[in-house]
Amino acid sequence: MASIVETAIRSVVTKGVETVATFNRKRQSTSRRHTFLSGIHAPVAEERTITDLTVTGTIPPELSGRYLRIGPNPFSPDPRGYHWFVGDGMVHGVCLKAGKAQWYRNRYIRSRNLEAAGGPPAAPGPRISSDFDTVNTNIIGHGGKTYALVEAGSFPVELSYDLESIAYTDLEGTLQVPFTAHPHEDPQTGELHAITYNGATHDKVWYVRVSPKGNITREVTIPVQHGPSIHESSITAKYVLVCGLPVTFSMRAMIGGATFPYRWNPAHKPRIGLLPRDGEAADIIWCDVEPAYIFHVANSFDTAEGTVVVDLCVYETMFEAPSDGGVDGPIGKPLGLERWTIDPATRKVSRQTIDATAQEFPRPDERFFGQPYQYMWSMGLPTSDPAIVGHAPILAFDLHTGKRTVRDFGPGKVPGEFVFVPASPDAPEGHGWLMGYVIDASSKTTDLVILNAQDIAAEPVAAIHIPCRIPPGFHGNWLAD
Repeated sequence: MASIVETAIRSVVTKGVETVATFNRKRQSTSRRHTFLSGIHAPVAEERTITDLTVTGTIPPELSGRYLRIGPNPFSPDPRGYHWFVGDGMVHGVCLKAGKAQWYRNRYIRSRNLEAAGGPPAAPGPRISSDFDTVNTNIIGHGGKTYALVEAGSFPVELSYDLESIAYTDLEGTLQVPFTAHPHEDPQTGELHAITYNGATHDKVWYVRVSPKGNITREVTIPVQHGPSIHESSITAKYVLVCGLPVTFSMRAMIGGATFPYRWNPAHKPRIGLLPRDGEAADIIWCDVEPAYIFHVANSFDTAEGTVVVDLCVYETMFEAPSDGGVDGPIGKPLGLERWTIDPATRKVSRQTIDATAQEFPRPDERFFGQPYQYMWSMGLPTSDPAIVGHAPILAFDLHTGKRTVRDFGPGKVPGEFVFVPASPDAPEGHGWLMGYVIDASSKTTDLVILNAQDIAAEPVAAIHIPCRIPPGFHGNWLAD
């Protein structure tokens, strides 16, 4: 009975908070120029299919598949309370076959929120929440299917080859908790590993494991405090890494009308947890770390000495509200690329700077994820305002030699995340191509650029010219046929 009463009280309290939040949001200005609703971030108004794409250079004939990326594209944009992370999801893709660019397509993720805003009808399938089903953060292939992903409250969305939303999915009834935007595949087993959380649940997060066929085979509940935002996790041969860093749910931000109510919380103890792959929550080795925040891990692995190494892009703080209280994007001071060495014996984390350049979206050769590795690539952040995507280079690192290579696309050219594609399944590490979208801010067009991953400063291998602007998005992948 106590649980029934508690649920009823929480329901009333939640509805009251939402009423106040909506009231305060409507009091905000509708006329201000919102950074993430204007310029290169302005939403695109239509879904398109373009088949007459022109190409500079030569598309490698080995590339047969789709480069897909997803990001926010609000159907009915309202600057009041808007945060970049909550816009309606839209996927942009280019299909390559036999040395040709067959098509470019962009399609909305058919959420109920989108339909309620006047968009196309929602896709069928189960939802974990009646209030939240926007999916806009990552897109992966697994078990022969294509999934769009988001964190903190929604099931994945299965997409067709042509990027139409087929259905929301609970993975044949095996997924009982929200999923994540950043599952990591173990290339040795084909399993996905993820730490997931629910924005409405503040005292627990979950570890879930997905089989190569696409079903949940393991779920572990992990007690936490303050409702932490856990965007990323990682794996090694022994452990799953749990990031307990000081960005947490903020009731003050929510009541103020924020649609993404997470803020920097100095009261939240920063730590990294090492969960043995087959362990329970009580087996987690929690290791203290200096206050910092991360969105993305490049890779992690076990060492012969018994420590764990993880390479990641680090911020001094994140979502620390300015004096006016407004936070509409990733506001934080970037510290560059760091290597954290986690010692389960001392329960401490030591930090070393690999490269102090402001950067994000680190990507390795995924065939070596969770293992010692040599190569990684990342996207630079503009030094004028690191919170905003803009003119910046792509960076390549040889972690064995310390060599760093820079690729600048020129004034007004804005790259997004670039992903590595191996030349063949058994090619040596780092031998293949790097590909990603580059916006031309002046012409309002976009190129899918393919670089030689071993020499990104050389002329592009190919550039597929897309005669429209693809707004800066979040994550994507090459999904080979």
